[in-house]
Amino acid sequence: MGRVIRVQRKGAGSIFKSHTHNRKGPSRSRSLDFGERNDYLKEVITDIIHDPVLYTEKVIYCGKKATLVVSNVLPVRSIPEGVVICNVEHHVGDRGAFARCSGDYVIVISHNPDSDTSRVKPPSGTSWRFCKHIFQLIIQVYKACGDVA
Repeated sequence: MGRVIRVQRKGAGSIFKSHTHNRKGPSRSRSLDFGERNDYLKEVITDIIHDPVLYTEKVIYCGKKATLVVSNVLPVRSIPEGVVICNVEHHVGDRGAFARCSGDYVIVISHNPDSDTSRVKPPSGTSWRFCKHIFQLIIQVYKACGDVA
């Protein structure tokens, strides 16, 4: 007789249906505009679903001239080597394509002013090369001695 395989069972629904009713919305950054490309924007957190670093009424700065603080969004050219980042864009303005999962991160390795690129390293050990104008979120900033700032 044989058995009913998984693909045949998926048509019936139930446990294979996606739960779309109470979704909170996509986890995306805002799209790039003139203020963020040339200066910085000030944003205030009003409600949090869950994030251990953020809290309500915390001010986040996004843009080219934002300071190097945890949870700020900066272009990769403004970030020194050794900083742990996440939510890295693949192309300028795509609002994050790499290192977006929970606990995922990449580390800035080096900057090359000749080719206008920066290299980052994920936990897998491979090396990615990106344009210096892409934005990402700061996770941790280390002091010179290796302590978390």
